[in-house]
Amino acid sequence: MESTSDWREIKYQETFEAEFQWLEHRRAKDPSCTVEDIEATLRNLFLLQGDGHDGRGDVQETSLSASIAAYELFISNWRAEMERRE
Repeated sequence: MESTSDWREIKYQETFEAEFQWLEHRRAKDPSCTVEDIEATLRNLFLLQGDGHDGRGDVQETSLSASIAAYELFISNWRAEMERRE
């Protein structure tokens, strides 16, 4: 039987990986996509997170945290790549 932290870890990892893969796909397939577009979405995720836990359960909270982490890493990687090119 899985413990409470086990399902959270699994959900977090699944969401993080799916979100990161989607971001990579979007960047590769959408030439109009910019790092600023991704940063704008991240800001909205932070706003959503800041709205509190009203009505959000553990699953949604875990997913939101994983999504934010994926966006942060993706942006950091993209920015580092841009700096290397300069």
